[in-house]
Amino acid sequence: MEGDALRGHLELLLLAALARDKQHGYALIEWLRSRSDGALDLGEGSVYPALRRLEAAGCVNSSWRTDGGRRKRVYRLTKRGEERLRSEREGWNDLVHTVGLVLEAS
Repeated sequence: MEGDALRGHLELLLLAALARDKQHGYALIEWLRSRSDGALDLGEGSVYPALRRLEAAGCVNSSWRTDGGRRKRVYRLTKRGEERLRSEREGWNDLVHTVGLVLEAS
């Protein structure tokens, strides 16, 4: 999938992934890749800055965990993140519906 198609939606995708369970960054990348049948092949250079933006906005918080001798930063959704996910999901569904109406008419 083209990067331009995801512009503005990456944070929504990360919030949706974190709504399932807390995860570290690489696990989020892998889950999104798997869930999208490989269409979302996101790089760390886009995912980690988005996670930092979400954390700065209070939508996620993070903590360090040691797993197999390696330290990993684990992210979890906050109440604010749940509210933002709900709101952005509604906006997304409205957009898809509206675009569908236009495409069906042509």
